[in-house]
Formats: sequence, structure tokens, C-alpha cells
Amino acid sequence: MSKLKNLDELLQHEIKDLYSAEKQLLEALPKMAEKAADPKLKQAFESHLEETKVQKERLEKVCDLLGISPGRMKCKAMEGLIEEGEDMIDEKATPEVKDAGLIASAQRIEHYEISGYGTAAHFAEFLGHAEAAALLNETLKEEQTADTKLNKLAKSYINKKAAS
Repeated sequence: MSKLKNLDELLQHEIKDLYSAEKQLLEALPKMAEKAADPKLKQAFESHLEETKVQKERLEKVCDLLGISPGRMKCKAMEGLIEEGEDMIDEKATPEVKDAGLIASAQRIEHYEISGYGTAAHFAEFLGHAEAAALLNETLKEEQTADTKLNKLAKSYINKKAAS
């Protein structure tokens, strides 16, 4: 990999990383939805899968705006987070405990995405890429909402079920 020389190159790197992360998540979310026992959790994963498809398309639009190709970069952080999620899927646990564990795994993924989109949106805004920044901020809000939904499910009853 060549040396990043400026903030614009770093932004491009971040966009490519996020694109790879979303592609990997598109493969992982159906597995998480399948293993979720709770119907509301299953629905949350399925809903976020549809949202993730749109987020990937939005990143393609950002790439077009910036004149870059999403490339073949592999987001190693997302790869590791998904691997941890798959470990939870394979874990021998009661359905209630597995659901709590799936939420924990999914929230780690959401927090990674929130950090990535927040940073990329700031870079884009700073560099004067207003339209790209707006698209990135739109996805950032969706990721924050997904995290909040998962948190509410966990706190309202899933963690209680797992505790008993």
C-alpha cells in the first residue's frame, strides 16, 4: 500500500474501507437474522439488511462524487467483528442468551460503523465535499438508529430473559 499523503487520500481510504465493511455485513446479517430466536430481534436484523443494501449504494454514489473506485480493499476490522459474531452464532447457548450475545456482537459492528461514517463525513465536510458529507451523515444517522433499536431490545426484555 502506498503512503497516504493528505486528508483527501485518507478520505478515499476511509470510503473504500466502509464499502468493504458494508459488503461483508450484507453476507453476515442474514446469518444473524436466521439464528435470532426473538421475532423482534430477527426483524431488526432483516430491516438493517435492507438498510445496508441502500448504504452500500449510497457509498457507490459517494465514490462517483469523489471520482474514485471502491476497489477491492478488505476491511480487516469488520472481518474480525463478523468473525466474533459468527463465533456467537456457533456458541452453545440457550436461545435467550444467544439473542443477548447477537445483540452485543451487532452493537460492536454498529459502533465501528458509527465511528467510520462520522470520521468520513467530517473529512468530506472539511474538504468541501458537501454532497458526499450529506450522504455519509445520512448513513451515520441510520447506524445510530440501528444501535439504539438494538439497545432498546436488549434493555427492555432480551437481557432479562437471558438472566433467568
